[in-house]
Amino acid sequence: MAKRINLNADIAEGWGAYNIGNDADLMTIIKSANVACGFHAGDPNTMHRLCMLAKEQGVSIGVHPGFNDLWGFGRRRIQMKPADLEYMVAYQIGALQGMAQYAGVKVTHLKPHGALNNMAAEDEDYALAIGRAIKVVDPSIIYVALYGSKMQWAAEKLGLRLAREGFVDRMYYDDGNLASRALSGTVLKDGEAAAKQTVRMVLDGEILSMNGKVVKVEVDTLCVHGDEPTAVNTARTARAALEKAGVEIVPLTEMGL
Repeated sequence: MAKRINLNADIAEGWGAYNIGNDADLMTIIKSANVACGFHAGDPNTMHRLCMLAKEQGVSIGVHPGFNDLWGFGRRRIQMKPADLEYMVAYQIGALQGMAQYAGVKVTHLKPHGALNNMAAEDEDYALAIGRAIKVVDPSIIYVALYGSKMQWAAEKLGLRLAREGFVDRMYYDDGNLASRALSGTVLKDGEAAAKQTVRMVLDGEILSMNGKVVKVEVDTLCVHGDEPTAVNTARTARAALEKAGVEIVPLTEMGL
């Protein structure tokens, strides 16, 4: 049986009259979409349009909750009470569930955005707050978590469905966490370089850190950042390389999680 992997993208990150990324083209390449829900980006019309497109393309949809930070695109770290974070995430789950009803599709997963993802990867309280929101609103939702992070630990502790995530277009620190975007070269814009990292991650279970250290990883899903101008080419090149290596690209719902 061919090895399976999911390819996801952070998507629907425009707002009002402003579009960010090429959602239409990306949706023909990926198999799962992480949909912004109005806090760091996104709005009802954008969410509705994306849900309808996902239904047409057979792409599973998930919540992409972020901090309430339109100005900073959710990439600024915000300290808040875990309970407040929990309700904020639950609110965003409900927003996407409402729009999904119009398309007749189900919200199947959740992946935190930007600074929230980075903080929850290291902070047990944040990771658990996100997990509790999932468990209360819809415990069938898959918690998408950076491999080896506190989010993975929280999903396992709370008994939630888990998808361990790797990144097609990002460099890593030696400890397996994502290298900061503030550092030069940590976002991979060359499709061939991204594809090489992706195939190694899936077939060999390892990545090469930005310092040259081999880091072991286990992944169920791979992310491409939809807001990057190079996203479509990166996603297409990575998918082609995976398929050439005999890997089948499937929706997250078909990963047997």
